[in-house]
Amino acid sequence: MTYDHWRKLVSWLFVAFCAGSVLTALVPLALILFFVISQGVQALTFEFFTAMPKPVGEPGGGMANAIVGTMILAGLGSAFAIPIGVVSGIYMSEYAGTRFASAVRFAADTLNGVPSIVIGVFVYGIAVLPFKQFSAIAGGIALGVMMIPIIARTTEELLLLVPGTMREGALALGATRARAVFSVVVPAAAPGIVTGVVLALARIAGETAPLLFTSFNNRFFTTSLTQPISSLTVQVFTYAISPYEDWHRQAWAGALVLVSMVLLCSLLARFATRRLEGMMRG
Repeated sequence: MTYDHWRKLVSWLFVAFCAGSVLTALVPLALILFFVISQGVQALTFEFFTAMPKPVGEPGGGMANAIVGTMILAGLGSAFAIPIGVVSGIYMSEYAGTRFASAVRFAADTLNGVPSIVIGVFVYGIAVLPFKQFSAIAGGIALGVMMIPIIARTTEELLLLVPGTMREGALALGATRARAVFSVVVPAAAPGIVTGVVLALARIAGETAPLLFTSFNNRFFTTSLTQPISSLTVQVFTYAISPYEDWHRQAWAGALVLVSMVLLCSLLARFATRRLEGMMRG
């Protein structure tokens, strides 16, 4: 075998290995989607989205309270995490060489690796025990704490990719450093920041452990932020470990709704990114 043939064989083997790795990575995702869709679509009815849970052991009902509760918890977590995460990312990018910025970066990386159940226990100690009550606010804080490091690190990395000439041009025109950052640098990185926020939402969409310690659960419909509130993840967990076959079917339907919500968020992120990029080019 000549050297040229050997190079082509090695190249072909490397391409085949990459293709096999991609397929191997996609197989678990395809299997998960197949099982969730095949099992969940059977119980996915109009009643599932509009009806309340039936009493224990009685078939039928839906997860309207859990769907609304999930949206409330995600909104509270976003309202808590997005401002803190974005501002932290801006600080880390603007003062990248300082010790405090390095400490914040290290803290964000460490927090991102903390198990969600530990965050749940922490928020339970600061937002549930002092008030002697589970609440939607406590659940939102727990989810927000999980979102902050993702948003902060994503914002920092994207701001560092913005060409320095844009910042220098704004400063040369007489803008202050803060004005240059918020009127030039941040808008340039806005599409990526939006994507990072959506990724953080997808990260918390399937969390159950922190909500068990904070918002707990509620079989009734409520929008009160100071009361326990239901969520899809906790409802699916409760139904999945129950001995009732009808609850098992509804648990699969709830899992399908969760997967659909994550997919919808990803599509919206892509749409928003393209629109923002188009506006910036225009």
